[in-house]
Amino acid sequence: MWQRRRVPHGTVHHPVFARFYASCCGPAVDARAGVAALRKELLAGATGRVIEVGAGTGLNFAHYPGTVSEVVAIEPEPTLREVARSAAARAEMPVDLVPGVAEALPVKSEAFDTAVASLVLCSVREVPRALAELRRVLRPGGELRFFEHGRAAGRGLAAVQWSLDRTIWPLLMGGCHTGRDPLGEVRAAGFEVVRVRRLTVPEHGPTLPTSPAVLGLARRPAD
Repeated sequence: MWQRRRVPHGTVHHPVFARFYASCCGPAVDARAGVAALRKELLAGATGRVIEVGAGTGLNFAHYPGTVSEVVAIEPEPTLREVARSAAARAEMPVDLVPGVAEALPVKSEAFDTAVASLVLCSVREVPRALAELRRVLRPGGELRFFEHGRAAGRGLAAVQWSLDRTIWPLLMGGCHTGRDPLGEVRAAGFEVVRVRRLTVPEHGPTLPTSPAVLGLARRPAD
């Protein structure tokens, strides 16, 4: 019989990676790589109460539109969460930074209008559980907005991803996996995909193991 495994709160610690990420991947780098524009596209039209999982250093906070009333930002890594407090203080809407993991969200069911997963499903321990939690906390008909890198379509790059994910990449990059299938996981979790587009990040320049990406919107079906 399958038993639900407990995922403790506050157990994600990648201090070396977190300090590197916080110092090298700020807003200026985000803008030069074209990621800031993608964050803005991801969040355009979001409304109501929002839950964001894996908020990192808070790079999304500046891109939430005025139609959002509140953001509950879940971030398990203490160093990243501390850096995100400054971004939260500058945000135009209230942002509540909360420790926790995506697989066990410390919030009530059906409490949010919108959920955001942005460059996070690559590093969660159990993607199906994380998406099941997002479905739980969304109201029926609520939106899941996702921007994730994932498995390459070409065999060559996919083979590189497979090799990296089983060796050094997760150790160096804070648990990140390059070859997951975020769009397939979203569909398997029971969300209705409304729109999606595949892209390469960065759009111009060398292709990296993390370059293939998807950006889209899905809904929790109305029960």
